[in-house]
Amino acid sequence: MAPRVLVSDELSETAVQIFRDRGVEVDFLPKLGKDKEKLAEIIGNYDGLAIRSATKATEKLIAVATNLKVIGRAGIGVDNVDIPAASKRGIIVMNTPFGNSITTAEHAIALMFAVARQLPAADASTQAGKWEKSKFMGVEITGKTLGVIGAGNIGGIVCKKALGLGMHVLAYDPFLSAERAQEMGVTKVELDELLAKADFITLHVPMTDKTRGILGKEALAKTKKGVRIINCARGGLVDEAALAEAIKSGHVAGAGFDVFEVEPATESPLFGLPNVVCTPHLGASTTEAQENVALQVAEQMSDYLVKGAVSNAINMPSITAEEAPILKPFIRLADVLGAFAGQVTESPIKEIEILYDGSTADMNTRALTSALLAGLIRNQVQDVNMVSAPIMVKEKGIVLSEVKRDKTGVYDGYIKLTVTTENQTRSIAGTVFSDGKPRFIQIKGINMDADVGANMVYISNTDVPGMIGFMGTTLGEGGVNIANFQLGRDKQGGDAIALLYVDEPVKQEVLDKLTAHPAIRQAKPLTFNVD
Repeated sequence: MAPRVLVSDELSETAVQIFRDRGVEVDFLPKLGKDKEKLAEIIGNYDGLAIRSATKATEKLIAVATNLKVIGRAGIGVDNVDIPAASKRGIIVMNTPFGNSITTAEHAIALMFAVARQLPAADASTQAGKWEKSKFMGVEITGKTLGVIGAGNIGGIVCKKALGLGMHVLAYDPFLSAERAQEMGVTKVELDELLAKADFITLHVPMTDKTRGILGKEALAKTKKGVRIINCARGGLVDEAALAEAIKSGHVAGAGFDVFEVEPATESPLFGLPNVVCTPHLGASTTEAQENVALQVAEQMSDYLVKGAVSNAINMPSITAEEAPILKPFIRLADVLGAFAGQVTESPIKEIEILYDGSTADMNTRALTSALLAGLIRNQVQDVNMVSAPIMVKEKGIVLSEVKRDKTGVYDGYIKLTVTTENQTRSIAGTVFSDGKPRFIQIKGINMDADVGANMVYISNTDVPGMIGFMGTTLGEGGVNIANFQLGRDKQGGDAIALLYVDEPVKQEVLDKLTAHPAIRQAKPLTFNVD
């Protein structure tokens, strides 16, 4: 029986035809996504669900999708898909990471021009029969300084276009290396310097705990007087109320917003303010972009349903059916090794070296590397996947190298990750035991044997007496139960580490008490996906 796909949002007829041409039965019901009850009634009849943003693939919907194998999102954002719920049900979630990049970058540039020259207000005035030429005095783009917060895929395109317009470009991005910034022709700066010097600021970062409210009241106060701010990334990156006050006070000269904290945005503190240009999340709304992502999602879903091929999956590695049984536990290992390094590394990464020793050298190391890189940068880019991670690393100018060698130690095979930043070099190694679970076997050159848990604490300290007691007592007083405790040191009185597997996340106040000890240099909470 041919697989069946439901298209519940607007998708082009060309994309729908791709399903048919590849042997997939498809029902094209573009209005159904807004009818939650009807969608829930029939979703159990389908193997695939192709959507844009109108359809909400909630936990409730996924629970009744008894035959669903794949959800394909035509676009990059998957906020409307409950990914954990889909993962638990074994449903693959795919997106199209780069189909909207050029379109969104162009919209940011368009808003910058509109704000610089007050075009919407001037248009409305003129069409109302007025001729208020002196009222709409603008500023030139050429020669001005653009501050780009987030110089990844979309931000990188904005940088290139801004340089073509004769602008000076400052870029703030924790993953942007100095070498890559030089190649791009931009100046890498810290956020405070960008805020102080930029005439225009544009945001191109995902919504994470670290980026939420990145331009809040305090940050806005640090900006150059007369700055103009553009946001085509995610609502909530900018505090709209604080920005409104800064505009009213005259400190901020204008703003262009395509995204809002609450969408659909029927009201906002920014609405009605002078020289504020607002659009209804049009960043991806061009004919070319919509067609590109529609065709991509149809191709990806068809390839999976007919051939078993997985690409651009958020919650599934890209591996073949033959490789899956052997590769799956090592994919998990690679992910946790990357996640470990990503969570303990705070300065920009310059080089990544991955060593595949023994049996791992004969595996699909491309998939392993992709999983490792996804784990490494997920702390900064939450919607990264195995397909987009290598591209993102390359765009940031990070030097990546792989080394394969025959078995050299006691383990049949292991993976070792070495990350070099401007300040230090850090390494982490792991393997998979016969139970199929990943294990940490070496950190910073110090041998150990540690389980990987959902919640862990990594402690780096000087080897002095009493540390085990201090750590245990401090965590116990903080209500933290230790499931496993692994220690290691390079020599007596030298560098030591502790890796604690705990039952729940550790509060910051407990970590502060740990780092208050003069021998402890770092106490870092870690989280891992161990399902």
